[in-house]
Amino acid sequence: MTQAYFYQAPYAKTVNAVVTAVVTSGTGCEIYFDRTIFYPMGGGQPGDVGAIRFNEQTVAITDTRKDPNFGIQHITATPIEALPENGMTVSLELDWTRRYKHMQMHTAMHLMGALIDAPVTGGQVGVDKSRLDFDVGDLQLDKGALTEQLNEMITSGTDLAFEWVAEAVLDAQPDLVRTMSVAPPRGAGDIRMVRIPGIDYQPCGGTHVRSLSEISPMIVSKIENKGRQNRRVHLVFA
Repeated sequence: MTQAYFYQAPYAKTVNAVVTAVVTSGTGCEIYFDRTIFYPMGGGQPGDVGAIRFNEQTVAITDTRKDPNFGIQHITATPIEALPENGMTVSLELDWTRRYKHMQMHTAMHLMGALIDAPVTGGQVGVDKSRLDFDVGDLQLDKGALTEQLNEMITSGTDLAFEWVAEAVLDAQPDLVRTMSVAPPRGAGDIRMVRIPGIDYQPCGGTHVRSLSEISPMIVSKIENKGRQNRRVHLVFA
């Protein structure tokens, strides 16, 4: 299985890795490595894109997904004969600008989830805009107030902390799971927790910034009515 090296080195833009499998898939191919800095799509966060470099050649990676049998698949439209062979050491290079915006956005979404005291029913991380859906009940949401509170949190410059806990911790404290639509994976070992001291603490497998000071100012651009009790909150960079 692929080592999720992006947890150990979330700010790594490049890394050397060994090819463990190359599989044809429809019009493209899937490449697997012993380790990767590419985050696979999951939890509302898109898969990373970037490139593989080897023997003065460059192969574009157009998406990254999870595979239960092989680990993390790096998807490319390049013909298999132009790809690196098993056992070859290559350089993986992220589209860092895109990934870093995902990191900022994902952390900002945790802040928004802490501000709105309601279950999260869905969400999507984006480069320029993101969204969270809430089952608000009778709770009234105000764009201006949420924007002000969100940016106050950001300017606090609080550092994040990451830890791994046993599944039994979530069994004993089910209220730690805020997102109704995405349950933490079970049966795969310990679960990763993201802590923003004094603000938020919940399971999350996504990538995040180290400090709230890294997040650019944000705006709650729109609050949509998506049903009797469901409200969709849109976030964009100011």
